[in-house]
This record gives sequence, C-alpha cells and structure tokens, in this order.
Amino acid sequence: MTADVRSLPIGCHDCDLALRVPRIEHGVAPRCPRCGTVVRHRKPRSIARCWAFVIAAAICYVPANLYPAMTVVSLGNAQSDTILSGVIYLLSHGLWPLALIVFVASVVVPLAKLVALVYLLISVQARSRWRPADRTRLYRLTEAIGRWSMVDIYVITILVALVSLGNLATVEAEPGAVFFGAMVVLTLLAAEAFDPRLIWDRADLQDG
Repeated sequence: MTADVRSLPIGCHDCDLALRVPRIEHGVAPRCPRCGTVVRHRKPRSIARCWAFVIAAAICYVPANLYPAMTVVSLGNAQSDTILSGVIYLLSHGLWPLALIVFVASVVVPLAKLVALVYLLISVQARSRWRPADRTRLYRLTEAIGRWSMVDIYVITILVALVSLGNLATVEAEPGAVFFGAMVVLTLLAAEAFDPRLIWDRADLQDG
C-alpha cells in the first residue's frame, strides 16, 4: 500500500500550526491558513544557507572581541574598551552582577550559539540518529536565547544617545560594536535558516 502524498501532515514554521498540506502542483505552494506563510515540507537550501550565516558570524566574532566597542570621553580623557575589558572594568569597580550579565550575554551566549549550530549542522549532514528529541530541544534553546546577545548593543546605543556633553562627557560607538551587532544578526539568521525537521529525517528512516 502506498501512502497518499497528496495530503501530508506538516507544521508551519512561523506559527507552529499543525496542518495537512496538499502536494505542490503547478508551482503554487500552499499557505498557512492562520498566518499566511508559504508552507514547505523542508526549507529550501537550509543547510547551505545556515552554513553561510554561521561562517560569516564566526568571522565577525573575532573583530567584535578584538576591536573597541565603546569610547568614553570624560573631561578630555578618552578611554576605549573592548567587550572583555569592559567586563574587567565592571568587576574592578565591584559591579559583578552587571559584569556577569554582560559577559554571559555578549561572550558566552554568542559563542555557545555558534558551537550549537555547527554541531546541529554536522549531525544533520552526518545523518546522525542520536537523540533527535534532545537535538531539537537544543535548537529551540539556541533560537530562543540568541536575541539576548543584543543587550550590550542596547547599552551602547542608550549611552551614545544620552551622554553627549561635549568635552565633559561623550560616549562613542566603535567598530567592535558594529562587528558584534553584525555577528548577532547573522546568528539569528543562521538559526532561522536551519530546518529542525531535518533532524528527524534520519530517525524516520530508522523507524521505517
């Protein structure tokens, strides 16, 4: 008995609505009845696009941590800080909770997200059958926490907008902040490009 390929269960990637999608005919892709997004059984060129965003984000990660992210001018004296030197500055002034938040959000989370995405890509390309449910949870966690990496950029943006007193006090954004912002956006795009349904393809073959 052959399966009916005219109507297959699928989930909308944008709103997670479970529905049955008819086979694509005459080049017209079906749309989700709730959000209107084009529904596909798999994202086109998911792995290639995700790899491209991950590699670009990894390239931006290096200058984001090497170049100064912010320069503070106070009474004519300028001090430039990278993300890590900013964390050290906060620690030296006893602001360890804020230093911990900045370190986790701006250093640990972006790096962990890159590592997680690389692992997921390699496992999918290697057709791994190992713990598909856990790998799916890892993807969901990676997708959820990625946006919190922008906290450092928010702080710099607010300071640049509010602190502008000429020679008395001025805050200027530096190239490190630009690279860091680009890296965060690229990791968000990488997570969006990855199709977690690919994790289950090999498991389905194993079950069958």
